[in-house]
Amino acid sequence: MKKTEVIALLKANQDERGIKHWKDRCAKDTSLKSFGIGLTKLRKLAKQVGKDHEMAMQLWDSDIYDVKIISLLIDDPKTITLEQAEQQVEQLDGGYLAHVFSACGTPLAKTPFVRELADKWIISEDSIRKRCGYGLLYELSKSKKKDAPDDAYFLEQIAHVGKSFDGESIAVLMAMGGAVMGMGVRNKTLHPAALKVAKAMGPIDFDFDGKCDPFDVVKNLTSDYVKQKLGV
Repeated sequence: MKKTEVIALLKANQDERGIKHWKDRCAKDTSLKSFGIGLTKLRKLAKQVGKDHEMAMQLWDSDIYDVKIISLLIDDPKTITLEQAEQQVEQLDGGYLAHVFSACGTPLAKTPFVRELADKWIISEDSIRKRCGYGLLYELSKSKKKDAPDDAYFLEQIAHVGKSFDGESIAVLMAMGGAVMGMGVRNKTLHPAALKVAKAMGPIDFDFDGKCDPFDVVKNLTSDYVKQKLGV
């Protein structure tokens, strides 16, 4: 596919309800426009495009949110470099692209330097890098690869969250909470430490309009599903 064809594909799948939501909730905080397409649909469209690093770089140079998301989804972890990651993290438009950039099964999390990047960004003074660092940590917590970090690494990261979450922004707290949840459901060894930190953090109220319930990591870690999975 050519860049024009990818954009035409997205435009053909635009969602009027999603566009209205974007204009009502997001447009005032970002210069990006949107076709209003949900992430699930964007994943399906990304599969139609296929993995293509060069195309990903072309699509990244766009002012349309959905186009940038496709760019992230079709990139090739074998060709992503540290330099590219550092450049893109500077271009996340106030954080609107941060979640898909660093989590959601992103290709960035499949690079050989994902742990190095997570460790670096987690302690960054830049809030967006910090959010992305915890997004990558969440992805690491799901890894079943032989070279995945061991329990000692994750226990250290859980302890770090416990010592540093106070005073962080809601966006960073959400990323921290996601990472703690991911580590806590990884295995029976990590669960008690993650649960202790989750209780200290408490529910994270991210929707000041009151339309969504707070993000409650404790509730997730004590669900019947997790209890059955881990035998706790």
